Amino acid sequence: MKILITGVAGFIGFNFAKNLLEKKQYKIIGIDNLNDYYDVNLKKKRINQLIKSKKFKFYKINIQDRLKIEKIFKHNKIDFVFHFAAQAGVRYSIDYPRKYVESNIIGFYNLIENVRNYKIKRLFYASSSSVYGENKNFPLNEKENIFPKNIYGLSKKVNEEIGLIFNKYYKVKLIGLRFFTVYGEWGRPDMMMIKFIDSYYKKKIFNLNNYGNHVRDFTYIGDVVTILNQLLKNQNKIKDFEIFNICSNNPLNLKQIISFMKKNNITPKIKKVILQKADILKTHGDNSKLLKHIKFIKFSNWKESLKKTIVWYQKNMI
Repeated sequence: MKILITGVAGFIGFNFAKNLLEKKQYKIIGIDNLNDYYDVNLKKKRINQLIKSKKFKFYKINIQDRLKIEKIFKHNKIDFVFHFAAQAGVRYSIDYPRKYVESNIIGFYNLIENVRNYKIKRLFYASSSSVYGENKNFPLNEKENIFPKNIYGLSKKVNEEIGLIFNKYYKVKLIGLRFFTVYGEWGRPDMMMIKFIDSYYKKKIFNLNNYGNHVRDFTYIGDVVTILNQLLKNQNKIKDFEIFNICSNNPLNLKQIISFMKKNNITPKIKKVILQKADILKTHGDNSKLLKHIKFIKFSNWKESLKKTIVWYQKNMI
């Protein structure tokens, strides 16, 4: 089975590709543009892990390049596509909105157009909890009306709507993945947990937004990879167009995270700052719909998972 993974040098794309390559039945085509939104060296480290496998082929391509994307589909018999490539970052979207339109919307369209033309069995694509905006009807389920608060969330909402149109008129099969604050080994350095650890070891001041009063439905990368495997395995039993919350249904206050970090001797200098205008105060997803479709027994204990993340950083990033 041949799977195309976009954003393969990114956090989720890399971890999923690495897991699939450990199995006998998958060959992976990975594409990424290796942009400098965060440390390119980290992305290259991830790719270096993947290219150890003979079943992995990497292309440095921007998903905005329509002709190069089409060549990938034309020259490879692809069964499934997992689309994780996107311009990430909520706060960054306030300053650079065009990047989100070009990468997240135009790039997505280039991909889904080829999924249609080359009759791919199913497109799995990354959406985000950001589509919910400041909705407070917790836990949030997939039937909620969505009102994104920033252009990052809006770009993900547009992807979902494009997907719905392609399903209705062109019979493209899709599964949308509304990820809730994924963390863990090989994590993004711009996200809270890795940023906190990094601030300590690199002696940088950690800016604690909203004085630490944010609440997030943190979801461990190991659980995310298991869920993606289960969705792939069971995709024939899932409707042609579906959207799932990918979350632990266990929201945590940032102060809880910081307290645990300190107990593990991760103690950067903290500067408390006001709420950023693009930020969501709280995320908390309902995962009951997801759990009806997959065999998933138990989510990881967040303290154990965070400890693994700290150990990974100490071994790989110092």
